[in-house]
Amino acid sequence: MNDPLAAAKAPFVLPKMPRWRSLLRSFALAKDPLPVLNQILTHHGDTVQVFIGGVEKSILTRDPGLTQHILQKNHRNYAKSKFTQGFSRYIGHGLLTNEGPDWLRQRRLIQPGFHRQRVAGLTGLMQEITAETLAPVVAKAADAGGAATVDVHELMTRLTFRIIARSVFSTNFPEAELDRLAGLITEIQAFFVRSIRQPYLRLWFQLKGRFKYHDALAAELRTLLGDLIAQRQKANAQPGATPPDDLLQMLLDVRYEDTGEAMSPDRLIDESLILLVAGHETSANALTWLTYLLAHHPAEAVAIQQEMTGVLAGRTPAFEDLPRLGKALHAVQETMRRYPPAWMVDRVALADDEYNGLRIPKGTLFSLYFHGLHHDAKYWPEPEEFRPTRFAPGQERPVQANTYVPFGGGPRLCIGMQFALTEMQLVTLELLRQFDIQWVPGQLPVTMQPLITLRPKQDFRVKLRLR
Repeated sequence: MNDPLAAAKAPFVLPKMPRWRSLLRSFALAKDPLPVLNQILTHHGDTVQVFIGGVEKSILTRDPGLTQHILQKNHRNYAKSKFTQGFSRYIGHGLLTNEGPDWLRQRRLIQPGFHRQRVAGLTGLMQEITAETLAPVVAKAADAGGAATVDVHELMTRLTFRIIARSVFSTNFPEAELDRLAGLITEIQAFFVRSIRQPYLRLWFQLKGRFKYHDALAAELRTLLGDLIAQRQKANAQPGATPPDDLLQMLLDVRYEDTGEAMSPDRLIDESLILLVAGHETSANALTWLTYLLAHHPAEAVAIQQEMTGVLAGRTPAFEDLPRLGKALHAVQETMRRYPPAWMVDRVALADDEYNGLRIPKGTLFSLYFHGLHHDAKYWPEPEEFRPTRFAPGQERPVQANTYVPFGGGPRLCIGMQFALTEMQLVTLELLRQFDIQWVPGQLPVTMQPLITLRPKQDFRVKLRLR
């Protein structure tokens, strides 16, 4: 039997796509990159040299061995590139964009906030906010004869933002403020990604004032968070104050081992902003796609409901119940295979390197194409099928190492992975406890919009029918 991972270890011959061909495809790439990238890899193989926007030389790969080499085995030699660093212009130098010893120092400081025990303590909060967010839908369905139609991405964005906002700030954001924050994040992302994919438009963006405009949006985000942090510090200073046990308080309380000092005000804003942006974006997109898939595969929803009934007998799940409710988790995991939120990441070589005969000079830029890896038929039989049982234990062909990377890999594995998986499993269970999900016919085809994360290009509707 052929082993595709063993085959991937054969010596590299790096195909090269000419600059002129990359430039010709740059408009299509900017508009809808996934079909263009898939076509390139289908034609050239799993690893190919391309020119981003016809300008920036990069090695595009969906090879699991090379991905592991860069993210894990020789991770010290690979940093986030200027593209990710450029995003720090808008969201600061938190864990997502930081690099080197300073990143490691911050990671060690913040890691305890996401330990399993703390995530377990947030289970009740996640369930409370999920019930609060779904309550108007339940009421609307009851008034309308048993079913209500909802815009899915809007609902999931509101829900996950409430969860992360309460987890970080112990604060219920007003609806208008929440919508404004989500809109700011989307608008900044869309512009930043366009500026990368079409670098030849940079001068035009400068002349039109687009960089200044988006800098102002980022400043609005930072001002809002700075005000929230200042309010907390003022409240903590009151006599007899009992600070809440949330992630913001953890950031305020931690001290660097070497100096005994607290985080600076700017660093507090950076890390808080990253928690808000990354903490809701991944989950909102994954839950949106999961709802889409369950609406089209009702048998998978029924399987989750039946398991829930057997395990819980009508009660609300506790954190300790989650391992026995694997069908919901497997559906989440399969959704993140089909629609990985971090669909591509970049790395740049800090020094000369070599992988399996591929010479990697210092400064080589890599585009690690997670979406392509997750859809590669060499590792995923019938990859376009929604099949949650791929992740169930005891499969004849278990998931192969380094072929599933929805949260990245190596030391920079997403710090909030356990938080996100727990949140998404709980939301799925509560959604299916209260509703059956039905697709609303007559809608436009649902397409993907690969910004920094993979979201639907336009929202879509499902009918939630009370059970």
